[in-house]
Amino acid sequence: VEFLYCDLASMKSIRQFVQRFRAKNCPLHVLVNNAGVMLVPEKKTEDGFEEHFGLNYLGHFLLTNLLLDKLKQSGTHSHNARIITVSSATHYVGELHLNDLQSRCSYSPHGAYAQSKLALVLFTYRLQHLLTASGSHVTANVVDPGVVNTELYKHVFWVIKVVKWMTAWLFFKTPEEGASTSIYAAVSPEMEGAGGCYLYNETRTKSADVAYDEELQRRLWTESCKMVGLPDESSRVP
Repeated sequence: VEFLYCDLASMKSIRQFVQRFRAKNCPLHVLVNNAGVMLVPEKKTEDGFEEHFGLNYLGHFLLTNLLLDKLKQSGTHSHNARIITVSSATHYVGELHLNDLQSRCSYSPHGAYAQSKLALVLFTYRLQHLLTASGSHVTANVVDPGVVNTELYKHVFWVIKVVKWMTAWLFFKTPEEGASTSIYAAVSPEMEGAGGCYLYNETRTKSADVAYDEELQRRLWTESCKMVGLPDESSRVP
């Protein structure tokens, strides 16, 4: 195991990380996008993005795109490279506000978090469409880890913290249990060549209906490219 520092809330840090990784000249077979914050007070990243959207979504969008050529080089017909992005059941109640992705008009921690998790599902489906269209040996899937007992809940209301402390042993997954579906997506032979799936408890599941809106997927991708300073090469793909 080797550690390389990367702050997903910083576009500069992400680009520096990719440079350091490329310098190692290693293949890249699996990328798991798993960083995140939840229900944080209104705050901006160093690039001026609302923190949920900037860290949970845009950081992963940029990182994945900058590593995409390395993933394509590493994947083969019999062993595809795999991209796994961790979303949440919260995406089912999320709404994507394309005209206000930064929640400037009205900030709600719950709304911003749900929007970022919905954006990750839309991103994964669009990414898989582009990978398939280019004939790449790379698959992209999105995972719902379930309710996991981690520090992600440190910003919830104190009453919920008390309830969590009292019931976590019964209703919450351990971090190891929460990681199981991501691991399944990353290494299971059953997932070889399978992309564009939403996985929960190691099972393919239907995501929110709005996540299958291809026009919304395209518009989010285009807007995301503008935000992180990437060319939108996907515009040539239907």
